[in-house]
Amino acid sequence: MPSSPASREGQPLTATDQLAWRQHIPALASAAAGIRQASDAWDAVSDSFCDEDGWPIDEKGYADGKVTRDAEAWKHVEVFLVYGPEVLAGVRAAAHGADYVEGPVSADLRRLRGIDTTLERAGRIRHEWDQIMALMDDSLPGSREIYASQAQEIRNSEGWHYADELSSQGLALTRAAGYLAERADHDRSSQAGRAQAALARSALGIRGASPASPPAPPASNPKPPRHSR
Repeated sequence: MPSSPASREGQPLTATDQLAWRQHIPALASAAAGIRQASDAWDAVSDSFCDEDGWPIDEKGYADGKVTRDAEAWKHVEVFLVYGPEVLAGVRAAAHGADYVEGPVSADLRRLRGIDTTLERAGRIRHEWDQIMALMDDSLPGSREIYASQAQEIRNSEGWHYADELSSQGLALTRAAGYLAERADHDRSSQAGRAQAALARSALGIRGASPASPPAPPASNPKPPRHSR
């Protein structure tokens, strides 16, 4: 993750930057929607496992449902860990100070102030998971699958909070990114149009100029008058 995405805020993006970060916007939008779908699917059935006071009456069904929700959500968190920092840096580079105060995505840009922490902590969970898997490979080569499943459930459960955060922060990120990318396209198109118009005016000026008059021939030197004697 970039150490300080905000340090690029307001700086112009190169054409390469534009192509690099904006192509990941659809993936992040899909990931944010996927987390929300996993949450909604669980909310739709969770009450059926509980009594009127909200206490589980089918503890196994309740636990299995949360495991399914957390596993589905974590798959989308992984997408944010891969592409989120790059898109976030691109958004902050393309946004102007006034965009945070007013405009179509001002609320979305302000909502992104906490996404750095969300991505950092979710990334820490993934890093710890990678370390656990490496240890299992070294110490439990024949029993890795048995323990990996349990470790995976723990990872997904710990990551649910950050997945829930990203379902709203991620949508804000993709909305802001889409708007700023379209604005950058419009600005580049306008600049190209102005440049073409200037070239056209310059060409017309050259063609319309009157040809220069040829230089006048030098005056002949008159002979001095002859005086009679």
